[in-house]
Amino acid sequence: MQEALSLARFRVALDGPADFDGWRRAARRLAAERVPGGEVEWSVGGTADAPSSLLDNAHPSAALSVPREFVTRAETVICHSDPERFAFLYRMLLRIVAEPNLMKIASDPDVRRFEAMEKSVRRDTHKMRAFVRFRRIGAEETERYVAWFEPDHFIVERNAPFFVRRFTGMRWTILTPYASADWDGERLAIGPGASKTDAPPDDGAEDLWRTYFRSIFNPARLKVKAMQAEMPKKYWRNLPEASLISGMIAGAEDAAREMIEKMPTTPAPHHAKVQARHWPAPQPDDRKGDGAEATTLEELREAAKGCRRCPLWREATQTVFGEGPGAARVVFVGEQPGDQEDIAGRPFVGPAGKLFDAVLDEAELDRRLTYVTNAVKHFKFEPRGKRRIHSKPNAGEISACRWWLDKELALIRPELVVALGATAAQSLLGKAVPITRMRGEVIERADGLKIFLTVHPSFLLRIPDARDKAAEHERFLADIRAVKQLMAA
Repeated sequence: MQEALSLARFRVALDGPADFDGWRRAARRLAAERVPGGEVEWSVGGTADAPSSLLDNAHPSAALSVPREFVTRAETVICHSDPERFAFLYRMLLRIVAEPNLMKIASDPDVRRFEAMEKSVRRDTHKMRAFVRFRRIGAEETERYVAWFEPDHFIVERNAPFFVRRFTGMRWTILTPYASADWDGERLAIGPGASKTDAPPDDGAEDLWRTYFRSIFNPARLKVKAMQAEMPKKYWRNLPEASLISGMIAGAEDAAREMIEKMPTTPAPHHAKVQARHWPAPQPDDRKGDGAEATTLEELREAAKGCRRCPLWREATQTVFGEGPGAARVVFVGEQPGDQEDIAGRPFVGPAGKLFDAVLDEAELDRRLTYVTNAVKHFKFEPRGKRRIHSKPNAGEISACRWWLDKELALIRPELVVALGATAAQSLLGKAVPITRMRGEVIERADGLKIFLTVHPSFLLRIPDARDKAAEHERFLADIRAVKQLMAA
């Protein structure tokens, strides 16, 4: 090893373990001069040493053509904990300069390693967002929230902006062995790593987490392997609700039997109460306010509250209209509201909506800049005890509700519409299309509106196998990233 190090002509010292900008500057200059990978030693901290002064004298503008895709993805890979990542990425850079289409060769060992590292970092990023648990310290003026997390990779600096967006209104600190992120309400600071002893002990919120976890646990749908794939045991020691898991698994069979025995045969009364509060008395002969004269989204939303264009309004709680800015450049269209959306009166707030938000966050696409709506504005369901089970809308219901969707699109005039699933595609295109085969394609309608096809996020929730679910998550994330690129074009 010492002999190999002694052969290095150039030593590059980076500012941190995920210093992509520093690596990129040095790698560009070295690659422009065609310096072999074996002659470069990469390190974090310390002093750079380049005997021939190549890094100082090389022209930064030296011709070097690199696909943007590689640069973007390398910024993720550099966060991997592999100590050879800097040298590996430089080797990939040299190869891509010589082989521009290298990243398209799926069987290449370096490409496969690159993709595996990228996937591992993205998974670690997702797990950090899912499993960070803040604990409150101080009170009133000194109040702040502190969390301890143990990532596999150097993702803190990359992931910190997500927590700033999600918890902008509170002061917080996330401690990890690699680095720490601190938000004081105005400024984000990245500091050195810490130890678990620096984190505060349990607080009152721990019991809230346990209560919430008990309330959402459904013993009838328990799949232990799938649960452990989504919530690996390595995270359990830092999760307050993890102390309940073993007992809940052990008692799942008895709990499921008891739950089934107690199930009533009619829908819960509160659905009817909410419906009565939202729905005006039917006015079958009054076509005023049907939305035909609406010139703004607010007027259209108000008119849609009394929609009677198909029979679905009779059982639904309320119309669930679209949501977002009136000048949105992209509109996402789903199938129909679910149970939680029907009660809340807002689209994409249930489990599929939360997954949708998480993927948009991963793709760094701000949902507040998009408009989200559904092809059908009322919840269609079959009552089963206290639960209302989703039922797919038929062609007549889709056709009847297309009137509202067309009015939304005419008022917003987006550059792109994303069809989330087959029902949305059928509503937008007027015919059924094979989503799984055509996903990722852009279809231009006769009126010039561009439709991007992908799956509905609820599709991911229905996949039982953890590996298949993870693979589909990556595909859906890639689709959303493609949408973001189309918006930037």
